[in-house]
Amino acid sequence: MTSSVMIALIIIALFLVAELKTSRADGEIIRKMHPYRRIMSFIMPTRNESLVFFDEYIDAGNLLAFLEKKNEEFPVDITHCLLGALFIALRENPEMNRFVVGRRLYQRKDITVTFSMKRIKKNKKAKLAAVKIVAKPDFKFRELCASVQSNINVERSDETTYADKELGFFFHIPRPILRFCVGFFRVLDYYNLLPPAFIANDALYTSIFLANLGSLDMKAGFHHLYEWGNCPLFAMVGKIEERPVCIDGQVLARKMLHVRFTFDERIDDGLTARGGIETFRQVLEDPFLYFEGA
Repeated sequence: MTSSVMIALIIIALFLVAELKTSRADGEIIRKMHPYRRIMSFIMPTRNESLVFFDEYIDAGNLLAFLEKKNEEFPVDITHCLLGALFIALRENPEMNRFVVGRRLYQRKDITVTFSMKRIKKNKKAKLAAVKIVAKPDFKFRELCASVQSNINVERSDETTYADKELGFFFHIPRPILRFCVGFFRVLDYYNLLPPAFIANDALYTSIFLANLGSLDMKAGFHHLYEWGNCPLFAMVGKIEERPVCIDGQVLARKMLHVRFTFDERIDDGLTARGGIETFRQVLEDPFLYFEGA
């Protein structure tokens, strides 16, 4: 047997081993599913050809009252409440906490939320950072607020974060090499060969990405999903505004929070998304019930 044949056999063997590897650090493969669900990853292999958008208006009256009361006890703002509501929605609707990688469907092991925040503000231009939070199944709201604030303090300090190191490294790589490296990492991810530490520290390997544009006095927009990572959901939140609402046949002005969701329908159908969004809305409209004493 010639050396070239041996090399070819070794390459084929490695390919088969990689193709059969289904275990990942961040998820467990879902083997039992409807054939339609399985074929979707082949006819729509990317996230941005699998998008579904949802609009939601949330009555913010109780939320504002909750924030006013709780700020007398500890620092808390709308972003903390949004994160808490997302964690509860994903906990109560685990079908939303899935992702597609390598044309396979996985159930995520943890509930994680990545949110964008202003890091430094100079000349009215805000430098943004992405913060990834992992929640325990039985998380307490006050503990969540403290954890979020701790991460924010790190991002706003002079400390060099993992993202700073990663981006700083890639910034100095020549374009052809950088293109190869990104492609190489995509292949490793496709075959479940990315190191667990890489997945744990990358902000786009997450259950959902939250962007609170209300903190910038902006309205909610429609957002794409990132092809990098495995994030299947995006929530863009606008500023609270007074809007006309019909209640018992009367049109009243109410303070409303506008949220736009982007959903990768390959993870499950629209009814699952509807259930998760409904839970999210219920939490924010009655935070005293869900967060009080937590």
